[in-house]
Amino acid sequence: MSMNIFRLTGDMCHLLSILILLRRLHVAKNAEGISLRTQELFVMVSLTRYTDLLTTFYSYYNSLMKIFFITSVSYTIYLIRRREPICSTYDRQQDNFPHWKFLVAPSAVVATVIFLIEYNTRRYGWESLTFHLFDVQGILWTFSIVLESVAILPQLSLLRRYRSIENLTANYVFCMGIYRFLYIFNWVYRAYNEPGYRHHFLVYVGGVLQSLFYVEFFYHYIKCRMTGKEVRYGEEGDIEYHDLSVEALRTEENSSPLIGNSDSGNLRMRGAQNENDGEESPLIVV
Repeated sequence: MSMNIFRLTGDMCHLLSILILLRRLHVAKNAEGISLRTQELFVMVSLTRYTDLLTTFYSYYNSLMKIFFITSVSYTIYLIRRREPICSTYDRQQDNFPHWKFLVAPSAVVATVIFLIEYNTRRYGWESLTFHLFDVQGILWTFSIVLESVAILPQLSLLRRYRSIENLTANYVFCMGIYRFLYIFNWVYRAYNEPGYRHHFLVYVGGVLQSLFYVEFFYHYIKCRMTGKEVRYGEEGDIEYHDLSVEALRTEENSSPLIGNSDSGNLRMRGAQNENDGEESPLIVV
């Protein structure tokens, strides 16, 4: 397995993204805006893809990176699930993307079908589709490629709910997206320059699909970085204000004139439908 600039840069972006996330958790000591479900999908991807650690040695670099990715994501899950005060700040109600139903199960079905068709046509041709199930490692690898292409969706869905994104969290997602984008070029480069490595439509489609999921986030990230503003991701008006005074709400970028009053002076504004004109107007929850 040869090294190239795309693979090396991609691996460094992947490594950097994990280090940023771990720093975010240890420094801020909270898990707000971090999707545990995406982390669970990532560790599932690593465990099913890197089964060759038990059967094949490529290089110390290859083995160490695989071990690091598995252990670091597992450690991230431990922090969010068990380590106080981080685990107390994890919001399960917001991180509610049905990943088992809509990501894991469909990925398993799609991966099995793709593997069986490709396995048989590669060995026996289209004229003999006799299915073979003994290549467990091949099925797991195919499953990891399919699942990784959609694993970021719970994280992006969660960020949309928060809309205003903390700096390190935004950097983490950005580095993950760059890593996946660079790996597309890595696969193409290897297909043309590495003996025995062939074009694989599944990794191309999976890589492109995952990169497309990042496009909107990249747009908001780069736009906010260029203007020096806080990174925001999501539709206008989705922001929720917590523990802000009335005067602070009036000065917020997306706030509208407030109605009603509160004894405590603390209000929370969310868009509500106006029955008279069909337009959205603020609803004040005291």
